[in-house]
Amino acid sequence: MDVRERMVVDGRPITREAFATWTDRMHDAILEEQASFFEATTAMAFADFAARGADVAVIEVGLGGRLDSTNVLDPVVSAVTYVGLEHTEYLGDTLDQIAREKAGIAKRGRPFVIGEPDPGRASLMAELGRAVGAEVMIVPPAARYEGELALLGAHQRRNAAVAGAVLAALPEEIRPSDDSARRAFARAQLPGRFERRDKWIFDVAHNADGMEVLVETLRETAPPRPIHALVSVLADKDWTAMLEGITGAVDHVWATMAPTAPTPRRWDLGTVAHRFAGRVTVEPDFDRALRDVQDGARTVVVCGSFHTVGDAMARLPGLAPLG
Repeated sequence: MDVRERMVVDGRPITREAFATWTDRMHDAILEEQASFFEATTAMAFADFAARGADVAVIEVGLGGRLDSTNVLDPVVSAVTYVGLEHTEYLGDTLDQIAREKAGIAKRGRPFVIGEPDPGRASLMAELGRAVGAEVMIVPPAARYEGELALLGAHQRRNAAVAGAVLAALPEEIRPSDDSARRAFARAQLPGRFERRDKWIFDVAHNADGMEVLVETLRETAPPRPIHALVSVLADKDWTAMLEGITGAVDHVWATMAPTAPTPRRWDLGTVAHRFAGRVTVEPDFDRALRDVQDGARTVVVCGSFHTVGDAMARLPGLAPLG
């Protein structure tokens, strides 16, 4: 809902004043370097974390790894959780090619945690990590966190196992105790990741893999029916597979256009209406779709992109953007 969500220290997002200050200070360099939005905000995040005295920062790669702007860091530990078929125009059109790009975050003398469950791709990344002198750690494919976990879904237990391996790989002086890690997992929250708010479920599933996980979690948790879904997907995603997945898991789907979706990446709702005639209600007006999807529903799922979830949350009482 707010760009400041990208830069958080001790649960507090960067202030509006600090965001404006860093934008002003970096303005000339951003233009000179022709930096992308992500490159500029990555630099701003690093500056903000330093200014606020962060002891440890968790930095998420934007795209791939090897050539990503976050890869200027020399991390205390780096990790790959999973390899999916995404951003193929930049990373390659096979999972092995994408795995190679992700493995580019491995650093000499640093732990490199591999959570990818496919043995072949995990071995490929391990080989690339060892080639640069990283200390490779592969999380076994069957590993699942068995403690108390606030996050819903079997995939989150796998993610928690990978996160636990990352914590274990940290230098002793910044490694949390086992007890504090357990307490953290028991209360961990990720906004927009199968986030339940009364009758609403918000999930930023924005590709075919993410939608598959969302569908599995819906079946696992069995929320009250009828279940309606509000969906808006970016055009460069496999939205056909995504709609096939969600239509099979809920009672009805409304396809709409998230207002903040970038114009060049907006999906063609006419094509959606043609391909899913009789299975999906197409309503281009987001506010009308958000109203209509609630009619007769005991559960409403909002999914398809970060834009979709953010735009919906911003319009619903009690879920307004940051102050």
